[in-house]
Amino acid sequence: MMLSALLVLMALAASIQAENRALETKMEPSSSHPYYSSSSSSSVHEAGRAGHAPRVPRGSKSRPRERSEPQPPRAHPEADTFFTTPRPFSGALRLHNPLFPVTDESYSAYAVLLLALIVFSVGIVGNLALMCIVWHNYYLKSTWNCVLASLAFWDFMVLFFCLPVVIFNELTKRRLMGDLSCRAVPYVEVASLGVTTFTLCALSIDRFHTVTSGQSRPRQGESCQSILAKLSVIWLGSLLLAAPELLLWRLEQDGSPQSGLPVDACRPQPSADLPDALLSLVLTYQHARMWWTFGCYFCLPLLFTGACHLLTRHVSEDEKTLRSSSTSSSSSSSSIKKRRRERQLTRTVVALAFIYAICSLPEYIWNIVLAYVGVDVGVATQALLALIGQFLLFVRAGATPVVLLCICRSLGQAFMDCCCCCCEECFSDPSSSCTTSSVSTNATAVSSPPASPVSMQEDKLKIVSGTSPAVFFDKVKESPAELIIGTPC
Repeated sequence: MMLSALLVLMALAASIQAENRALETKMEPSSSHPYYSSSSSSSVHEAGRAGHAPRVPRGSKSRPRERSEPQPPRAHPEADTFFTTPRPFSGALRLHNPLFPVTDESYSAYAVLLLALIVFSVGIVGNLALMCIVWHNYYLKSTWNCVLASLAFWDFMVLFFCLPVVIFNELTKRRLMGDLSCRAVPYVEVASLGVTTFTLCALSIDRFHTVTSGQSRPRQGESCQSILAKLSVIWLGSLLLAAPELLLWRLEQDGSPQSGLPVDACRPQPSADLPDALLSLVLTYQHARMWWTFGCYFCLPLLFTGACHLLTRHVSEDEKTLRSSSTSSSSSSSSIKKRRRERQLTRTVVALAFIYAICSLPEYIWNIVLAYVGVDVGVATQALLALIGQFLLFVRAGATPVVLLCICRSLGQAFMDCCCCCCEECFSDPSSSCTTSSVSTNATAVSSPPASPVSMQEDKLKIVSGTSPAVFFDKVKESPAELIIGTPC
C-alpha cells in the first residue's frame, strides 16, 4: 500500500512538472515563430519596403531595427518661397522690346516711333495753339471759331490719350491700363469722328444760310448761351452715337508662339453677362458697324459739304450777275471784301472735308473689300491694316489745325502775332520792343479823337473777318459789353 501511494505521488508530480514546462514554452518565443524565423526575414523586409512596420509583441526588448533607405537630395527652395506675400509685378513686366537688341523688326519699330513722334508733336502744338487763340483773343470768339476750337479739342484728345496707347501696344504687345483702354480708345476715336461729321455739317449749312439770307450788313453777335447750346448738341450727339463702343470691345490675352511672352489683343466680342436686350442691341451694332460708320461718318458730311458748296456757288454767281449791273463805285469795295471773306470761309469748309475724306477713305475701302470679296488675310496683315487706319486718323487730327491756321487769315495772323510776341520777349530786352509798342499804342489812343460807334463796330468786324491784325488782351477793356462775342456763324 505504501509503495502504490508513493508511485501515485511521483506520477502526479511528473504531470504537474510537464504542465509547467508546457506553459513556459508557450510564453517564451520560439525560433520557429513566423516573425523571427529566417524564412520570415524576407517578409519583414518586404513589409518595410511596402511602408508597414512589422508587428512586435508589447514589452519585447528585441525590436528589429528598420533599415533606412537612401533619401534623394533635397532641392533648394526658390526665391519666391521666402516671401509670404506674392510679388505683384511677376509677369506684368514681361514686355516685348523690339528696339533692343537691334533685329530686322527693330527698323519698322523705329519708323513707327519716329512717325508717331512727328504726328504727336505737330498735332499737340497746332490744336493747343488754335484753342488758345480762340479762347484768349477778344475778337475771335464767334460761333464759327468756337466750333473750330471744339474740333481742335477733340483732335487734341485723340492725339494725347489714344496715340500713346496705340504705339505702346504696337511696340510691346501689351495694353496700357488693360481693359479700360481697350474700351476707351475706340470710344474716343468714334466720338471724334462724330464731332468732325457734325462740325462739317454745321459749317456747310451756315455757309449756305449766310449766302442765301440776302443780308447786306452783318448780323448781331450771339450770346455765350447760344454758342454753348450749339456745341452741346454736337458733343452730346457724338457721345451718344459712340456709346456702343464701350460694350463692344473686350481685352484678351494670348501667348506669343515665338517668344512665349503674353500678347494683349482687343477684339469686338461683347460680354455674355450683359442683359439680353442690351446684348442684342450690341450684337446688332456689331453686325452693322461697318456700314453704319461708312454712311454716318463718311457719306453724310461729304454729301452735306458738297451739296451746300454747289448751292452756295450757284447762288453767289446769280447774285454777282445781278449786282454787276446795278452797283456803284462806292459800294464795290465793300462787296469785294465781303466776297473775299465768304470765299475764304468756303475754302475752309472744303479743305476740312477734303482732309477728312483723304484720311478716312482707305480704311473704309479695305474693310468693304475684305468683307465682301472673300480674300483670306492673315492675322499679321489685319493688324497692319488696323494700325494704318489708326495712323490715318492721327494724321487727320494733326493736320486739321495746321490747315486751319494756314487758310483762315484771322487765325493765322493771330498765331503769328503770338509767336512774334513770344520771340521778342525771349530774345530781346523787355524795355525795348514791347514797351515802345505799348507806349506808341497808348499815345495814339490818347491823341486820337473818340471814334463813333459805327466806326468801332466796322473795325471789330474787320478784325474778326481777318482784314486787320488780330488784337490780344490790350483792347479788351476798351470795348463795349454788347460786342464781346463776334459775328455768329
